[in-house]
Formats: sequence, C-alpha cells, structure tokens
Amino acid sequence: MIVQAENITVGYGAKTIIKDLSFKVEAPEISSIIGPNGSGKSTLLKALANLLNTTSGCVYIQGKELSKIPVKELAQTLAILPQTAMAPMDLTVENLIKFGRLPYQKFWKEDTKEDGDSINQALELTNLQEFRYRELGSLSGGERQRVWLAMALAQDPEILLLDEPTTYLDIRHQLDLMNLIYDLHHRKHITIIMVLHDLNHAARFSHRLVAVKAGKILKEGPVDQVFTQEILNKVYDIEAQIQLVEDGTDQYPICIPLRGTR
Repeated sequence: MIVQAENITVGYGAKTIIKDLSFKVEAPEISSIIGPNGSGKSTLLKALANLLNTTSGCVYIQGKELSKIPVKELAQTLAILPQTAMAPMDLTVENLIKFGRLPYQKFWKEDTKEDGDSINQALELTNLQEFRYRELGSLSGGERQRVWLAMALAQDPEILLLDEPTTYLDIRHQLDLMNLIYDLHHRKHITIIMVLHDLNHAARFSHRLVAVKAGKILKEGPVDQVFTQEILNKVYDIEAQIQLVEDGTDQYPICIPLRGTR
C-alpha cells in the first residue's frame, strides 16, 4: 500500500470538513480527486501530506503511520505543490529549486554532487534549462508553475501531491503542465495524487478518480467507472453528457455540462 487513509476525520478548529473517510492508493498511478467547492478535496490532500492533523483515524505512507514518520524522512518520500506557492520575485530559478534538496542536506555541509545532479535533472524534466539563472519575476505564470514543480521533483519524491496545479493558467499552459505531469509519471514512476477542478483534464490524464462530496467519497476507481453521467450528476448536482473524443489513436471521455439540477 503506497498511501492509505483509514476512517480519518479532519477539520479546521471546531469545523469538521471530512468525517470517517477511507482512501487508498495501491499502485504508482495518477489519481485525481474531483468534487465541488468545499467538498474536502484540498483538506484530504493536506491530511495526506501531514499539513493537517486528523482528529480521528490514521494515515499511512508506504505502510508507516504518517504521524510517526520523521519530518526529514517524510520529505524524502513525499512532496506537495500547494495551490498558492509564494517566493521572492528576485529569487532565481536555480535557487528556488535548490530548496527541494533541503531534506538531504546538513546545515554545515555544502551542496553535494547528488544535489547538483538532482537539480539538473529537475531542470531537464521540466524543460527549464534556459531559465536557470532567470529571476522568478521575469517568468510567466505557467513558467513559474513549472519551477515550483521542478523544486518538488528535486526532492526525488516517490509520491507527489498537487493541489489544483493548473489554477490561474490559460488553456495552453494548462495543457502543457498536464502533459508534463503525465510524462513525469511515466518517466520517473512517481505516484501522483492531485486535486483538479477541470473534469476533462482529470479524465484525460488520470488512471483513477476519487469523487468527493460533503467530506465523503461517493465513488472511486478507474476513470471509466467514475467519469459517468450518473456519478457526475450526483457529485455536482448537474445534468451532463459524457462523450468520447478521438485524437489520433487516443480516445478519452469529456464532460459536457448542460444545466444545474437545483
């Protein structure tokens, strides 16, 4: 078992967001969490990353109880890219990516060859070599998002959590980033769990979907079992049609929303 949540309850202060929820990832696949605003998608992701404590239940990472994993060990296993990542705009691309190596460093030692190799690989995987010495403030939103992804990759994680990675990006940059994420999974065999609002991106670039509503999982499984008219109608309170689109030899479903049901 790569990631497992057993009957977890999580909230903010006195407000419970998800209650008695169980979830698991058994294979190094791409899983996308979908659902309406306020359904608990990001809360679940934060609980898996140990950014929010569970009030009951337990999360396990590779069979180990999350709360008992040392911070440094967890950071060498799991990386998260939050919705809104902030850094000084005069920081260079290379220097931001270097932060991804902190879990492997000791404060009295200089960067190692392994650090340099990981940074170079992260730059290569995200096609950022030519931006290495550029300041973040000189980059577009899509380019900066790639830099944050490169920083996460520099951690050499086995598990990568992404919280709405395409937020604020135009359609071209959304596609570029989603294709990059999909390619990274296949090249590095990383387990990826991401929260997505765009249903068509979720269906196209994921192996499994987790449909969440009101803090509960209504349905999870392979895309063709979750991305159905019946399930999406229940999750989003809409009437929608699912159609298949062909792109060369590839075929994938898309959702066409028609109207709300309430």
